[in-house]
Amino acid sequence: MVSAEQPAEDLRGLALLCEGRMQGLEPIYRRHSGPLYRYLLALGASQEAASDALQDAFMSLAQQPRAFDPQRGSLGGYLAGIARHGLLAQWRRQGREVTSEDSDGLDNIHPESVGEDGPLQTLETKASQRALWAAIEGLPFVFREALLLVDIQERSYAEAANIAGVELNTLRTRLHRARLRLAEALAPSKKAKHLANHQDRSSL
Repeated sequence: MVSAEQPAEDLRGLALLCEGRMQGLEPIYRRHSGPLYRYLLALGASQEAASDALQDAFMSLAQQPRAFDPQRGSLGGYLAGIARHGLLAQWRRQGREVTSEDSDGLDNIHPESVGEDGPLQTLETKASQRALWAAIEGLPFVFREALLLVDIQERSYAEAANIAGVELNTLRTRLHRARLRLAEALAPSKKAKHLANHQDRSSL
């Protein structure tokens, strides 16, 4: 069970919704819509699909505000879980396949390549944000999702697992594999930079 302290603004909005007063949705939407929309886009949703999943999540909350259990996590995490479910439902209707957590390509990846700070911290000091997102977008969906929830949105492991609808150990495994694959994806750029630095020194 996840225990999360709920912001006063969220609690006031929820109280109004539980009374059947739709104006309670406004502060909640204002607080959570931006991060949630960016999360859906980062998962690979189109702008249209992200907007649809976003609206469905808030309408679900408005219609069933008591379905949210504050003892299980934050309201933002709850909305993210609903939106994620809606997005995957859209993709299934469209016949889009979501890559599963296979181990293909992991045999040649060494855990040491991640480093103590992790691949995100390493990249942020040595490469551009464009390279970061290109590498993240290249990850299989379930790995990308774990990385976004924990390393980008800085959610707890327990809340991330709750959003993804998986056991905690499964979330940890996905995150570990995501970090390994990301480190491997970044390795060529790091090697290229090392070579360029070496050539610069040789020309002196």
